[in-house]
Order: sequence, then structure tokens, then C-alpha cells
Amino acid sequence: MNGICSLGNDVVFDQLVALLNSIDEVLGRQTPVCIYPFDDRTERIAAEIAKRPNVTLYDDRQSIERWDRFMQNAAPERLNKDKFRLYGAHRRFCAFDGPFDRFIYMDADTLAMSPLDHVFQKLDDHDWVVYDFQFKNASKIYNLDSPKLYDIFSQKRIQAEVFCSGFYGAKGGLFNETLREQILNHLKSGDYQYLYRGAGEQPLLNYMVMRSGLSSYNFAKQIPAEQRTGCSATSKHFQENNHILYDKGNRLTYIHYIGVQPSTIQRVCQGENVDFPYRDLFLYYRYLHEPEQRPIFKEPPTSTKTSSPANLGQRLLRKLTSFRR
Repeated sequence: MNGICSLGNDVVFDQLVALLNSIDEVLGRQTPVCIYPFDDRTERIAAEIAKRPNVTLYDDRQSIERWDRFMQNAAPERLNKDKFRLYGAHRRFCAFDGPFDRFIYMDADTLAMSPLDHVFQKLDDHDWVVYDFQFKNASKIYNLDSPKLYDIFSQKRIQAEVFCSGFYGAKGGLFNETLREQILNHLKSGDYQYLYRGAGEQPLLNYMVMRSGLSSYNFAKQIPAEQRTGCSATSKHFQENNHILYDKGNRLTYIHYIGVQPSTIQRVCQGENVDFPYRDLFLYYRYLHEPEQRPIFKEPPTSTKTSSPANLGQRLLRKLTSFRR
């Protein structure tokens, strides 16, 4: 069975609802979805998921604890809550144990913009399928200044295979116990020093895929240049038509709200008029099934770079005056 996976907790509630609604709208309401818990703060998302028969909240504690132990052994400092905001991001690895034979993982801060049949089709011939341009900045994956890195991965492989962990297609069961132990042994033997020191689980996942020799496919490198699209909300040139984004006439596969903090999303959904890229598109999907709750802003938004969070009284006032009645 094919399905969509994501990762979340109550901190990213609004993003997760928007993602699920985009899946409803673009992929269809019957699309199976599994959400993996970032941590134990899941009360709100559990209540939301209970309303959606196609969505499940992953609760296999043995699997969750297995990958927690793996992360503890592979990269213990990335579980530091004080240092890494994405300390629980490794729990997306539970998808390798999860309910789907083949799955597409989408971060909570993404929106589906196209049917994903073409991604699943590539999994017929490859183990790993992505569509992003992380290869242009591999320094966020590996320590490129280490000469010994290239004894493990050639420069050609690094330029071809690194990826962003916010969107990928994969197969269930890829990382069995034997392979996990091999990866841990390589890391403990010195490979860990070649990983970029930040960005949560992303460098580790890249390493896992590449060290295991999985067959990878990146649409951004394989399809003709005139057909390629961007995926990041940092790109300002996308055009919207009927709540779908296009890049020079080509429909995006997904949009990733990279760099937009959950706190910014929360403030906007509470009625505070601060800006972020493609905000109206996000709000359309966030309130797709409850449009009467969508905040209405009559003034130009304030830049998040210059604004400061309003106090509670100001936020309540803005919420009361901006929501439809």
C-alpha cells in the first residue's frame, strides 16, 4: 500500500492541518496518511486526526523507542532540546517500520501542489526519490573541508545525491537491524566527523541513504531544465492559479515553507497581521474546511523581521476583530 507520511506535534498544529487539507484537495480525501509524533505533545493533533478517517497517528512504541535508541547511538547531541529545535525530527525514520510498502514523506511545513503518482512511479526503479536542490549547498549535509570525506563518497556522488529531508519517496523496511548496525559501526569508526554539525536529522539521513548504497533519483537533476520547478517558499517568482503554484508555467510538486517559524504561523492564525511568503495560499489550505475561522486582514501585513509578538490582550483583540462572524 502507498501512503503519505509526516511528522508533527501541537507546536506545528496549523502547518499540519494545512498539509492534510492540501492532501485532501490535491491528492484526494481517501489518501492514506500516517503522522509520526515528534514528541509527546500531540493532544491537539490527535483530536484533529480523529476527525479524518484516512489519517492515523503512529503509536507503535517499540518502533519509536527503537529509532530513539538509534539516534542516541548515532548522534546523541542532536537530541539536545536546548541546542536543536529539531531534536525529535529523527522520528520520521519510523516510516521505515510503518504501515506503507512505499511512502512519500512530507514535512509539516509543506503543501501538496500536484498529484504524486510520478514520485511513486519512480519507486518502481529506485529506492529513494527526491525533488529538491540541496545538492547546490552540500555544506549543510557534510563537512566538505575534510579530505577523508571523499574516501567514502566521491565529489560526484555528493553533488548528485544529497537531498533535503523535507520531501522524499522511499520504501518500507529499507533499514533493517543489520543495516542499522552497520551504519552505527561506520559512524563510531570515525564517519560521524564528516557530517554537518547542525540541521537535526538531515545530515544523518543523507549519510544513511548514501552509505547504504540505495538507488536514488532526483527530479531536479533528471528531468529537462525547462520542466523543472522550485519548491522553496524563499523563491519569490512562483505564480498562483486556483490555489496552485506554478514556476514559469510548470506546476509545482510541493511548496516547502522553509524558514517560516511555527511561532510566525501561530501568530497569523491567531489574527496577527504579520507576513510570510505565500501567506494567502497557506491560509487557504489551513482553513479549507472551516473558512469562517480564517482571519481577514484589511491592512498591509507587517514584516516578521521588524515586528514583535503582541501581548495577549492585543492578540485577542485582533483575533476578535479580524475573524469572520
